[in-house]
Amino acid sequence: MSSHHIVRDDQEPALIIANGEACSMELLNQLLEWSPLVIVLDSAMDRVAPLGIKVDVLLGDFDRGFDPVIHDNYQYPIEIVYTPDQDKTDLEKAFDYLVDRGIPAANVVWATGRRADHSIANMTNIVRHKNELKIVVLDDNSKIYRLPERFQKWYTAGTVISLIPVGTVTGISSENLEYELDDDTLQIGYRVGNSNSAKKDGTVTISYKTGDLLMMECFD
Repeated sequence: MSSHHIVRDDQEPALIIANGEACSMELLNQLLEWSPLVIVLDSAMDRVAPLGIKVDVLLGDFDRGFDPVIHDNYQYPIEIVYTPDQDKTDLEKAFDYLVDRGIPAANVVWATGRRADHSIANMTNIVRHKNELKIVVLDDNSKIYRLPERFQKWYTAGTVISLIPVGTVTGISSENLEYELDDDTLQIGYRVGNSNSAKKDGTVTISYKTGDLLMMECFD
């Protein structure tokens, strides 16, 4: 069974494995190397178990007949966290768990693909903990996170960048994008910043005034 890197001060991001489309083992192993804590959500454990990953926490409402106890012996020690609240998704409950543990950041995999409703919920719900957790959702084709109100990062020319509002986002301005924004408003379902890109090698700057804006760095 492969272990994962232990960071005693819990400052590196925890890794949450949800129950959507699996990512490549290359990406998964990169994240495992620096994760102080690995959380698997509910029945995804049946898919994670054959991969030989040491899991620290198994969390969920354990419905549909899933029995978490069968994983107890070979994963020992493992913490089994029963979270029956049906008003939150298992991923939201995992975020709550990390906040309670005082862990400041999380990478999330297997959160996209498969069911569209789960994918949309998993991508947009990350804004709920914007003041408590730094959350990044990753798959083999994209990296998704909430932008701070002022953001700067160096990109190579042509890097695909999509700006997706959760609700309505106002006062969006940019520098070094192919399609610049100048005090613009984006609103989900009406206007989004899909398939933009870095205009040239260098720093991309994005700022906005109100709302929650998701960055999606896309790798075709």
